[in-house]
Amino acid sequence: MASRKPHREQPTSFQWSSENMTWCEGQMQKYPEGRQASCVIPFLWQAQKQDGWISIPAMEVIARQLEMPYIRVYEVASFYTMFNLAPVGEYFVQLCGTTPCMLRDAEDLKEICKKVIGAENTINDTGKLSWLEVECLGACCNAPMVQINDYYYEDLTTGKFEEILLKLDKGEYVEPGTFNPGRHTSDPEGENTTLTDEGLYDGSMAKKIRKLPNSEPTVTE
Repeated sequence: MASRKPHREQPTSFQWSSENMTWCEGQMQKYPEGRQASCVIPFLWQAQKQDGWISIPAMEVIARQLEMPYIRVYEVASFYTMFNLAPVGEYFVQLCGTTPCMLRDAEDLKEICKKVIGAENTINDTGKLSWLEVECLGACCNAPMVQINDYYYEDLTTGKFEEILLKLDKGEYVEPGTFNPGRHTSDPEGENTTLTDEGLYDGSMAKKIRKLPNSEPTVTE
């Protein structure tokens, strides 16, 4: 797990981009006067989108904007693991190592991360990649899988995963989703074996049901 403590090396300042400053002003208008602290999570998320991580200067700026103590902003940022308190690569790989993924060879994917990127919680030489092992990402039926930035890459093999990382390291786009050609999204592999009657979808089954005679409910003991 990544440390929930701020990174030792911090920038000297933080400044919103003009677009994000306008966005912040719009967010604060959603809340009654005195309730702007409710914006803290979206503000932290937007700061992370802008810089890739949450720095101390960013938390200080947010605290002043929302008129709340810095420690309260830090408490939120350090509690939620979606916030990075240290720099990450342009493509931040979160590799699920929980039991379903582990049983589908997530340990081998970890070795690919070490081979292509390096040690956990470090950024590779190009600045494109870093990685971290995380707990369940909720895509167990498509194990093993990783989250890269905001997207899921699922049903991975070591070969396919290495190929994805190498492409991203070159700045090439890789379409997210399942990498099992026999699977559609999270459906079981292969052709459908249930609910295959066309009458379920063209309305004819519903018509048959409506024509059935009324019957009294049966009580069984």
